[in-house]
Amino acid sequence: MADSFSKKENFKKKIQKQKEKALRREERKTNNNKGAEDVFMYVDEFGRLTSTPPEQRQEVNLDDIQLGAAPIIEEDPRKTGIVTFLSEKGYGFITEDNSKENIFFHNNNCTEPVKKGNKVSFEKEKSPKGFSAVEIQLVK
Repeated sequence: MADSFSKKENFKKKIQKQKEKALRREERKTNNNKGAEDVFMYVDEFGRLTSTPPEQRQEVNLDDIQLGAAPIIEEDPRKTGIVTFLSEKGYGFITEDNSKENIFFHNNNCTEPVKKGNKVSFEKEKSPKGFSAVEIQLVK
């Protein structure tokens, strides 16, 4: 049986639409200029992106670049302070001169008897409950 006139027309329209769609696709492919221009960015001295190159280039010595954490500066193990509290039970606290930190001490760690208000020198030692002073000596 032969196709009716409207079926033939609809088929022709469908074929025509497919051709137009293919032409538009090809046109988009040929006229696509996305990313055609090269975008080159620079980083200025403040870390911001700019499109202008820097005026002068600074040379960096590779030995000056430090990787990792900053080196720990060794400090003097001997500290000084003043006895601010002394208990009859044999313990007390020393206020360190530099950091004004209170450090616990016990009379067993003293080389000579100390009193409240004495200026002493000592070494800090890490204990389970914090820092404690050891090798305590009177400063004259």
